[in-house]
This record gives sequence, C-alpha cells and structure tokens, in this order.
Amino acid sequence: MKYEFGSIGVGNMGGAIAGAVCRVLPRGSVAVCDTDAKKTETFRQTYGAAVLTPEEIAASCRFLVLGVKPQVLPAVLAQVRPHLADGTVVVSMAAGISIAAVEAGLGKRPVIRIMPNTPCAVGSGLILYVPNDLVSKNDLAAFLKGLAGAGTLAPIAEEKIDAASAVSGCGPAFAYLFVEALADAGVECGLTRADAQKFAALMLEGSARMVLESGRHPGELKDAVCSPGGTTIAGVHALEEGGFRSTSMNAVRAAYLRTLELKK
Repeated sequence: MKYEFGSIGVGNMGGAIAGAVCRVLPRGSVAVCDTDAKKTETFRQTYGAAVLTPEEIAASCRFLVLGVKPQVLPAVLAQVRPHLADGTVVVSMAAGISIAAVEAGLGKRPVIRIMPNTPCAVGSGLILYVPNDLVSKNDLAAFLKGLAGAGTLAPIAEEKIDAASAVSGCGPAFAYLFVEALADAGVECGLTRADAQKFAALMLEGSARMVLESGRHPGELKDAVCSPGGTTIAGVHALEEGGFRSTSMNAVRAAYLRTLELKK
C-alpha cells in the first residue's frame, strides 16, 4: 500500500483522528479527502498529507478511516466499494452503525469499528474499538500503533460500544458545559474570564486524574473535599437541589437512546 492511513472526512472527529495519526507516523504516510478543500489544504500544509479522491484513498491505503456522519455512510460505502484494495482494513466511526451494517455495504472484509472523542485532537482522547474476525493480529497492532498519538485505546464488545460512547463520546460536551458554567460563576464572583476558565479546566483535569490514578470511588473522593459545615458541602447541596446527578444521568441516557434511534 502506498499510504498507511487514509481518511475520508476530516471534520471535527475525522480531523482529530487524522491529525493524531499524522503526529505518529512518518510524513507522507497519510492521505485525506473532504468536501471542504480548506480542511484538506490545512492537512497538506501542516502534516504533508496527500490530498486524494475517495476512490484513490480506497485503492491505496492500508487503513481506510470513514470519518463521515452516519446518514452519509451508506453512500460513501457504495462509492468506495469498487475501488477497495485487497487487504484494506476499513475503520468506521459512525455512531449507531454496526460492523454488520458496514459489511453489508462493502462485503465481508476486515473492519474495525471505533468510537473516539474530540480530546483525541490534543492526544488525550479515548478510542473505543472492536475488530471483526477478519482483522489480523498484525493489522490490529499497526492500527493501535498508528492511533497511539490520540490517547487511550480501549477494546470493548460491540454490544457495549453504544452505551460506552454515550459516556465517553458525548461526555466531553457535558464536561465543556460544566467548565463553562463554573467559569461563568467565577466571573460572577469577580474573577477574570480567562482565569475562571483556566481554573475550572485545570480543576476538572486534576479531578479526573485523581479518579484514574487513586483507584478510589468518586464518592469517597468527594467526601474528602467536604469538611463538616464547610463551603464545599454547601455547594454540593446546591448541586443536588438542582438535580445535578439525575440530570447528568438523563443526559447520558438520552444520548444512548438517540444512538439506538440512528440504527433504525
């Protein structure tokens, strides 16, 4: 194969994945295409990526990443199917689209289904992945190596990927809302916008690391911050009055149910 990775679509998510691959692999290993010429030109100038047509990418790349929206995917599958090289591994990130659905559009061939999140753009993302039984050990190892610059890659059973993505894939939007709200409150209390946003984001980053590295339950970590009769427990009380945990659970469930709708 002339290129190691090729991406059809370099929007927010497809671009984050393609950029992560470009940061890991040697210059000239990646090809891209998109309906927005400005986006592909950015990849050409920044990373030295080749700009090709979808058909050319399908014919010349070891891994073909389909970075398109679910409603567009069937048309793209039909477009590239006649041009796919033997052995090309197709990587799909379309929400709610199963491996079986991709196989129905392309025929039985190696497919890896992934669900990434936008922090992949800064190397701190999470990519859930599941290969079908035609993906070789060598191809899977090369795939994991190519995407190592995106962050953490976690294998998952396909029947769990939709639920997990409602947390990890949609979750960044919920986290950004929380950071924005905390920053707004900081401004209301007298902080500059820049300081309030920085402090909120750093707090969230550090708190997440505490959960991951300490191994302690989030409730236990919360209790450690809440002194009797103190400021933090007063804030926790205010969050609970607003239904913070219930609303957060509803957000994840709504995202999951919407994913199920996309399958119909």
